Amino acid sequence: MFSLSRSLALAVAAALAAAGAPLQADDNSLPEIGSSAAELLSPAQETAYGRQMLGELRRAEYLLEDPLLEAWLGALGQGLAARSERPSQPFTFFLIRSREINAFATLGGYIGVNAGLVLTAEREDEVAAVLAHEIAHVTQRHIVRGVEAAQKDTLPIALAMLGAIVASQSSKSSADATQAAITSGIALMQQRQINFTRAHEAEADRVGINNLGRAGYDPMGMADFFGRMLRATRSQGDAVPDFLRSHPVTTTRISEAKDRADAVAQRTARGARGGSAQPLNPILSAAFSVDLEAARGPDTRAFAFARERLRVLSAPSPADALAEYRRRSTAGETPSDAERYGAALAAIQVGDSRGALHALAALAPRHADFFWIDLARAEALHAAGEIDAAEREYHALLLQQPRNRAIALSFAARLAQQGTAAAGRQAQDVLRPLLANRMEDAALQHAFARACEQAGDLVRAAEAYAEASFLSGHPEDALNQLQRLKEREDLDYVQRARVDARIAAMTPTVLELRARGIKPGDERPSGMHVGMGWRAPHDG
Repeated sequence: MFSLSRSLALAVAAALAAAGAPLQADDNSLPEIGSSAAELLSPAQETAYGRQMLGELRRAEYLLEDPLLEAWLGALGQGLAARSERPSQPFTFFLIRSREINAFATLGGYIGVNAGLVLTAEREDEVAAVLAHEIAHVTQRHIVRGVEAAQKDTLPIALAMLGAIVASQSSKSSADATQAAITSGIALMQQRQINFTRAHEAEADRVGINNLGRAGYDPMGMADFFGRMLRATRSQGDAVPDFLRSHPVTTTRISEAKDRADAVAQRTARGARGGSAQPLNPILSAAFSVDLEAARGPDTRAFAFARERLRVLSAPSPADALAEYRRRSTAGETPSDAERYGAALAAIQVGDSRGALHALAALAPRHADFFWIDLARAEALHAAGEIDAAEREYHALLLQQPRNRAIALSFAARLAQQGTAAAGRQAQDVLRPLLANRMEDAALQHAFARACEQAGDLVRAAEAYAEASFLSGHPEDALNQLQRLKEREDLDYVQRARVDARIAAMTPTVLELRARGIKPGDERPSGMHVGMGWRAPHDG
């Protein structure tokens, strides 16, 4: 039998536990001008939260960090974001290694996409549709508005639960009545969360479809993707993708998405006949609008090659990826050029460099303007031991694209394998121009640290390793590294000042994590708040 004090404690605990969940919105309207949602968290706080979440994902090794894929996804996402309702909102797009179908948005404009979602999509328009939907969650302030609604509604619900519990104490079956009061309160919280999510999902659909049209993508991409997923789910029984759990799809929702897409297509057609395109965004300045006047739209080749590269890098092992391509070949399917590229990547990873070079040589003439193939050839040459030929390929690529992140990181990784001080200095020269505008790039910092260490520049190496640790979700380790570096007697004034500045910047984050009970070596967080709800880490 519940005691009154224990019942009250349980009620409060249940209410507070639900406080972090989004609650019901009254309608699908845009945020009111007088909304206090923006007062809950400043833009800087939102960005800091998103950056910290990304570091935790990196620490837990859930991110799929590949420069070519990151550039492809980033270009797709930023093109949509620039044509959104809040073009000044910064966005960061990243990939999750999981092959489960999912995507999510969280504070600060951080948007994650599972590898499985891209592999399931048949067109880049469909991936763009999912990104446009998640971008809308951010631009419409759904996450912050959810926190605001929770703060407003938790106390009234908790008080109602407490009142029911107190009243139940005088009844003959007080234990059952108390349990019923607690259960009803929790159920009310859950129902309001469902209603809130549905309202926001409808708004994100509407805003996202409009954004697709403005960016040059097929507005029907959202309905097509949802429809195909729904059909696949019905055929698989209980195997419901995570994306459909957090983005419930019904035939009504698909029908509404099709109607909205038709309306957007008709507006676009009327604008074309009238000689004026649909304005990108009414709040964009004229100068900025000119730069965006040519909508990017889908890049069929880039999507096809990105999907196959993702297939290889998200496979359990390179051997599994290669076996997947061989099964298709055995089945008599004629591989596309993108699939031949994917098979070549898998061959490089399993040590068949010669086979990869042969396949890439056949692809190169048909895709002379697509540097992904040339970069794969440089990596294959290096893996085959043809170091001089590989370096000539890398230098030719850098001459064409001197600040390309993917080329620079790939070249630096191959130079690191040589293990000489001269190769380390060459890697420093390749990477240093990128650092000025990418100080928060964990992969770049780690590559530069290796290059500095190899070149004998140990102070600069220690600084870069500390930055890489901080960005990889190990802030206390980073702080300890800088503290040890500060003890060196050979630091000059500039180096010491730089180290002191970074220690001061990192300390608040370390103190916050200590307060939350996270210690160095805690490799995996127990849970993550990713936008519209909580997920276990393995869900991505």
